[in-house]
Amino acid sequence: MKLNRLWLALLACFCSHAATPDMEVMLSHGTEAEAQTRNQLQRLLKTYDVSGWTWTGKVVIDQDAIPHSHPVLTLHTRHLGDDLALLSTFVHEEYHWYETAHPQETAAAIGELKTAYPHVPVGGQDGASDEESSYLHIIVCYGEYQEMKALVGAERALKVMRFWATDHYRAIYKLVLDHETDIRPVLERHHLFPPL
Repeated sequence: MKLNRLWLALLACFCSHAATPDMEVMLSHGTEAEAQTRNQLQRLLKTYDVSGWTWTGKVVIDQDAIPHSHPVLTLHTRHLGDDLALLSTFVHEEYHWYETAHPQETAAAIGELKTAYPHVPVGGQDGASDEESSYLHIIVCYGEYQEMKALVGAERALKVMRFWATDHYRAIYKLVLDHETDIRPVLERHHLFPPL
């Protein structure tokens, strides 16, 4: 019995050690909040194996920026101390690199999503900057949700997605939550679902 517990403990340690490649994390202004966010992100990347969902090697922490993926993945300091929100934001911005590398598949999936959901919000807190970006974000937010489930479990992933549905891209996150089983086959058909 003792030996079984020892093996389980060793297995848990082995599984929790992430294989995420080293990520260069730069600070935009060198502030304490940026340094703390960098440390938090580096800790998360050691805790969770996001290697299958990482397409960049560089991150900028910029306390004044809205998170974005291109040309360099950039995160802000807003989620300092909120591991789920920071990890989810990182996963979201990384996923933009995946869909960018698959433009034909992304365009085909957007075509299907336009038929299934002909009226998506644009602008404000509910939608993205334009209609195309709102449809693109259905794909990205869905991928983010699936990766977060794989990383932190369904309950914690749902918690952060529900938070986003009250924060930004509100209608898009709500649509993903309400229509998860309908969106999945669209992404699978067009190979827009990296291995978890």
